[in-house]
Amino acid sequence: MSKDLPDKVQRWTAKRRSALLLEIIKGKTSVKEAARKHGLTVREIEDWMDKFIEAGENALRSRPITTYFY
Repeated sequence: MSKDLPDKVQRWTAKRRSALLLEIIKGKTSVKEAARKHGLTVREIEDWMDKFIEAGENALRSRPITTYFY
């Protein structure tokens, strides 16, 4: 796994989630393997993947949608 992703993750930050998702996308691991190794559910990882893909689509728009948090 990547250097940003220790074997024993205490807290799943956005950086760690994206590192795990990129490893899955690159074929270095599968969703099932990652879930088993890190004590996650397949559904959890699939939810992260859905959000990751949606955000990526927005980044490729010529006029990205801006989200404001108050």
